[in-house]
Amino acid sequence: MQLSNMEYDKMVKKYSPNSSLFKDCVWAFVVGGAICTLGQALIGLYGYWGADKLTAATLTSVSLVFLSALLTGLSLYDKIANHAGAGTLVPITGFANAVVSPALEFKSEGMVLGLGAKLFVISGPVIVYGVSAAVIYGVIYYLMGLFA
Repeated sequence: MQLSNMEYDKMVKKYSPNSSLFKDCVWAFVVGGAICTLGQALIGLYGYWGADKLTAATLTSVSLVFLSALLTGLSLYDKIANHAGAGTLVPITGFANAVVSPALEFKSEGMVLGLGAKLFVISGPVIVYGVSAAVIYGVIYYLMGLFA
């Protein structure tokens, strides 16, 4: 059975749940803001415990990645994301969730071929792009220094 684009659009609209844009935006704002507030509170807490600014920021990043991975492993992050939508995509927590999710999905295939291989499905391209971009920017910066 071949569907035209119009028929397909009608079918998608019929079976897709309706969502309130305003409500979705509010939830995204509240949850994203809560994650950022938690990060700021952690920076303050680590600073209170004696860490300098750079160390406090590093510890906060590690803490947020750990919490995101833990919540993903406990199947809670997806439940939060169902209500908060884009609010859970605050870069560091969303990235940690995106790395852990495929790994957990394939853990039944074993530690190496399942968990280990799928751990880099999302992070691999990001790391490759980041390193490649850094090299290109470094070369451009170097060449600009030669001609300045």
